[in-house]
Amino acid sequence: MAVLQKIREFFITSEIVSDVIIPAPATTYEIRSLTEIQLKEVWKLNQRCFTNGENYPKSTLSYLLSAPNTLSYRIVTPKDEMAGFVFVTVQEGTAHLTTIGVAPEHRRRGLAQMLINHIENALRIREISMISLEVRVSNVGAQYLYRQLDYAIMQRLNGYYSNGEDGFLMVKSLI
Repeated sequence: MAVLQKIREFFITSEIVSDVIIPAPATTYEIRSLTEIQLKEVWKLNQRCFTNGENYPKSTLSYLLSAPNTLSYRIVTPKDEMAGFVFVTVQEGTAHLTTIGVAPEHRRRGLAQMLINHIENALRIREISMISLEVRVSNVGAQYLYRQLDYAIMQRLNGYYSNGEDGFLMVKSLI
């Protein structure tokens, strides 16, 4: 019995991760381009933002950062710490908000809205007429934000996420 316990301890970490999020100190933020130089940083933040398994692997983020049809931005503190990011792909006059994330300690400060407003302005300059995104049915907070920004639910996507959860397809006209 003691041997099995030792084996279990060897393979299973007993580190306890706290669910308590300590908010970052109040600060100002700036939106900047997100490039391959920040790949490791955005990958780590992506993992922290999406703990339910829907985070992108480093290879996908690398692809998005190098793809000519992708716009990517980060929002940073005065110390150049990344507090959030957004990726949008553009194809044939429409855009798709691929992913957006805000560090847990920087949430509830309007950063996602700032990033979305920024990408929408960048898309309008490029004469893109529509943007779409998918959101989990259970992510009521994100749905509320998107509705506040004039996104509308167009379709329920049954079993869209890898755990079988449904999603909503939401769209917005940019003209």
